[in-house]
Amino acid sequence: MLKYTEDHEWLKQEGDEIVVGITAHASEQLGDVVFIELPEVGREVEAGEEIVVIESVKAASDIVVPVAGVITAVNEALPDSPGAVNDDPAGAWFFRIRPAAVDLSGFMDEAAYKALIG
Repeated sequence: MLKYTEDHEWLKQEGDEIVVGITAHASEQLGDVVFIELPEVGREVEAGEEIVVIESVKAASDIVVPVAGVITAVNEALPDSPGAVNDDPAGAWFFRIRPAAVDLSGFMDEAAYKALIG
C-alpha cells in the first residue's frame, strides 16, 4: 500500500526499507523531466533534507527525504532516462532508504492525498 507526503512523494514499504518516488500529480506539474541527480548510496540523511534534484523544461525542484535513515539504493536508470518519471511516475522510483524506524502511519493514504490535490 502506498503512502503520500504533502510534497507529492509516494512511499512504499518493502521489508525494512522504504521506496520513494514522486506522484503523477507532481510529474504533471513539472512537465518534461530532463535531468535528475540522485543521492549517494550509503549516505545518512535526516527527514526533510533535500537529496534529489529534478530539472524539467518548466522548473527545477528537489525531493526531500521523508524519514531519517540510510540510502540503500538508487534507481541508476533515471539519470540516463529522466523522462521515465513522466512516463511511469508510480514505477520510476528514486531511492530506497532504511529508516531508523519503519512507521508510515503519519503519512497520507490515497484518499487523503486525492483530497489534498483536489
